[in-house]
Amino acid sequence: MRLENKVALISGGARGMGAVEAKMFVQEGAKVVIGDVLDEDGKQTEAEINEAGGECVFVHLDVTDETAWQDAVAAAVDRFGKLDILVNNAGIARINNVEDTTSDEWDLVMDINAKGVFLGTKAAIPEIRKAGGGSIVNISSIAGLTGGRTSSYAASKGAVRLLTKSSAIQYAGEGIRCNSVHPGVIETPMTTPMMLNTQKGRDLNASRHPLGRVGQPEDIAYGVLFLASDESSFMTGSELVIDGGLTAQ
Repeated sequence: MRLENKVALISGGARGMGAVEAKMFVQEGAKVVIGDVLDEDGKQTEAEINEAGGECVFVHLDVTDETAWQDAVAAAVDRFGKLDILVNNAGIARINNVEDTTSDEWDLVMDINAKGVFLGTKAAIPEIRKAGGGSIVNISSIAGLTGGRTSSYAASKGAVRLLTKSSAIQYAGEGIRCNSVHPGVIETPMTTPMMLNTQKGRDLNASRHPLGRVGQPEDIAYGVLFLASDESSFMTGSELVIDGGLTAQ
């Protein structure tokens, strides 16, 4: 059991990668709190985990709201006694060039993808410190490494990458590790309508990856599990790229 006796909080945990991460964490012995604005999906994921014998609590979490983050962390501590792991998984994508990106779109993407990670990290650190240290895993993107044609999204994920490194340096002495994960194209409810809803789109995105397919949420969840566990105890400030070889080209 790679996360035995650990307590984790996962944002964006109602569906997609976050839900798969939560289920995998529970299978490895963790108790999990999932936060999301998608209440119906979140409650369904909570029920599925608990019916399978795990321990999971869903909380409504708008990651742009500092008070909501404080409440989510408090819920984890109140229910399970501590907090060891934070996964900043929540995010949105908008695919526009600079000229087509409105100020409102920029603010929305930056608020959720970048500010949300900052607020989550800020809220979780005091409790992770009390637990004697732990792991923060931030979901960035290959767009946070290479840019591409996604102005607001790439900027927000680049911010996550460097906030991760800054947090890692600041808190390493307290046993709090912070690493980022950089997925390629992953088949989720967020990406499918934008990129994978036609056979042409699916084939195109599969062909971009040398391994010849788009990723599945499990591909990312295994990496997140590794970074959350003590197996990665000598890793902090690192970038785990899980992209089917896309950025190696």
